[in-house]
Amino acid sequence: MGTRKIGSGQTATRKAIFTARRRHILEGYLYLSPWLLGFVALFAGPAAASLALSFTRYTVPSTPAFTGLGNYVEALTADPQFWPSLWKTLYYAGVSVPLGVAGSLGLALFLNVKVKGTSFFRTLFFLPSLVPVVAAAVLWTWLLQPDWGLLALLLSRIGIQSPRWFGSPEWAIPALIGLALWSSLGGSRMIIFLAGLQGVPDELYDAASIDGAGSWGRFRHVTVPMITPTIFFNLVLGIIGALQVFTPAFVSTGGGPAYATWFYALHIYKTAFQYFDMGYASALAWMLAVLIIFLTWVQFKTAGFWVYYGGEK
Repeated sequence: MGTRKIGSGQTATRKAIFTARRRHILEGYLYLSPWLLGFVALFAGPAAASLALSFTRYTVPSTPAFTGLGNYVEALTADPQFWPSLWKTLYYAGVSVPLGVAGSLGLALFLNVKVKGTSFFRTLFFLPSLVPVVAAAVLWTWLLQPDWGLLALLLSRIGIQSPRWFGSPEWAIPALIGLALWSSLGGSRMIIFLAGLQGVPDELYDAASIDGAGSWGRFRHVTVPMITPTIFFNLVLGIIGALQVFTPAFVSTGGGPAYATWFYALHIYKTAFQYFDMGYASALAWMLAVLIIFLTWVQFKTAGFWVYYGGEK
């Protein structure tokens, strides 16, 4: 009888533990439910719908008609703006991301020096990143106006004719790159670099100095290797963001002049909400998603050759 009572007690204890564990799991899902509902309704559901529509010919308000890979074949072979828009987007990303990462690192190095007034300069450099993208685009349109803009007036004082900037096919993308750098150099990327720089042990700098390393030697052999995870993080986010560039071009140029700033995301937007070809726009969007995923995968695969983590052997 005593053995049976012990066994019954163990069974009851196990049931109580199982019930409590199940209750905790249900409570966890209850707390997660607002996010899960938002994720399903605002991301997973629309993403699945767009994937399905990408295999159809669907022009609002007609009924979707299945076409298989027709939209993808059309994009690669028949769309006159697919490859040019992709090339412009890659050009924008290939220039703005390296310059942005290097510039933010330079500002972080400058602001990492413990001198009086550093907090003021940190705030000053961070302020442009707080300006909304639309407002920044309008502001730069005024500043770069070739006839009466501030930059044109300053250049005229030294005898230089201002380029047409947003009105010139040759200068439109460089102008947008300048806008992107102005609004992002001192923003979150710089703060992330500051955090990375402040995590470099002072002992490494002292050891490098004892070995005879100067400022450049300490930067090259101590600072850069120790902050490679931070550089990698900023590169990944920078490339993902640059490949989706849309608002500055939409506000400043509308894709012009002569399709000079017709970026890939703008091509998707025009296809979907100007021509209402939702099926083809969905295919374009998924092709961009695959490209971003592929480039991110390549970065992670190659990170092992140059990214150093202090805890690794």
